Amino acid sequence: MTQASKSPRDSAIDQNVHKVFPNDLNSEYTVFGGLVMGLCDRTALIVAERHSGRTCVTAAVDSLNFLAPARSGETLIVKASVNRTWNSSMEIGVYVAAENSHSGERRHVVSAYLTFVALDESGRPVAVPALRPESAVERRRYEAAERRRNARLAARAEASARS
Repeated sequence: MTQASKSPRDSAIDQNVHKVFPNDLNSEYTVFGGLVMGLCDRTALIVAERHSGRTCVTAAVDSLNFLAPARSGETLIVKASVNRTWNSSMEIGVYVAAENSHSGERRHVVSAYLTFVALDESGRPVAVPALRPESAVERRRYEAAERRRNARLAARAEASARS
């Protein structure tokens, strides 16, 4: 059965928010990186499951770049969307901003790319709907995702050859 293609906006999350409190901070009084990593993974998971209509698992994190610190009292705003799909896997791009709730000022603090695999009821990989990029930005992300996948697969093959 062929599944209809979907656009990135069909499953995107535009604003998952998390208010930063003192218990979210590390010893430098900035947001603990593991908290942000978890927010990225959970938000991306929701996008993957919305797109596929299936249970999904994280297969890879190609990159998670901390660009600036977030601090107590700020609000983390997480955005995520599907960049590309293959057979059973999907790359989800995640953007995190820190917002001053009083002034509305936002700054980009994290970018991440995560790959998820959709599973059937037996826990085996299952096909996902194709992605239909519609805007120039979506097409750029679609092409860039293929380059990241090729690099990831080459690195994995090289690591296996060394083992």
